[in-house]
Amino acid sequence: MSLGHNTLVVLLGCGLLGLAAGTVGCFALLRGRALVADAVGHAALPGVALGALAAALLGAEARSLPPLLAGAAASGVLGVLAVQALSRTRRIREDAAIAVVLSAFYAAGVALLSYVQTVPEAAQAGLARFILGQAAALRAADAQLAGLVALGCVAACLALYHPLRAACFDAEFARVQGLRTGLVDLALLGLMVVVCVAGLQAVGLVLVVALLVLPPAAARLWTARLGPMLLLSGACGAASALAGAAASAIWPGLPTGAAVVLAGGALLGLSMLAGPESPAAARRRRRREVAA
Repeated sequence: MSLGHNTLVVLLGCGLLGLAAGTVGCFALLRGRALVADAVGHAALPGVALGALAAALLGAEARSLPPLLAGAAASGVLGVLAVQALSRTRRIREDAAIAVVLSAFYAAGVALLSYVQTVPEAAQAGLARFILGQAAALRAADAQLAGLVALGCVAACLALYHPLRAACFDAEFARVQGLRTGLVDLALLGLMVVVCVAGLQAVGLVLVVALLVLPPAAARLWTARLGPMLLLSGACGAASALAGAAASAIWPGLPTGAAVVLAGGALLGLSMLAGPESPAAARRRRRREVAA
């Protein structure tokens, strides 16, 4: 089967997005910030609706990606700030704060989507694809933009490798040594927001968190060292995103987000069954210990 130029560009963009998600997700998982990505994804929905509405009212194309991503980014940042503000009260735990923000922003997004459908200029923007993702609806220019954003996230992770590593493994010691861990956490949250927003159209806001969590979780089952884990996580993310985007391109009715999650889940299951921590590997270690 021959693939057209647009399909190839979309697959490449999705692969780069998976690479960035696996890279950023590696630090998010080790820092205990994985669930924040879920809040960011759901918090982005009202921003998507407002971006489409603003573009339509200004006479631009309502389905144009830049205003939709700008609205999603602004709404996602507000969601992160809301989680932090609630957590600082010390009476509401972070998990409860995430649940509150996630549900409140998502409800606002659903209400705004209902309103957008009544506005003729924005009703045909196809915003439903942002919920479960649909790579087949991506244009080559959109995929190129997502790919460039993803490459920027990978470059930022590499530039911040040492402070991120210090914050992930021993934040208190790093703080004593003069590292401003609050700024490092803010940078990590910013990268998570960017990855989530870049992946909205391809993976969907409901399942974009899986692209940040499944690849590093699979990589963590193979190695305890950060360097190899980072490489494996990026590779798993790229493979999952490519497989999901390809499946969605072949079967247009299949949501890309679901396909990506299934591919990532398969990699995680394979890691559990064949990795160094698998039951079979544990039995082999016990037999060697007995024989010794």
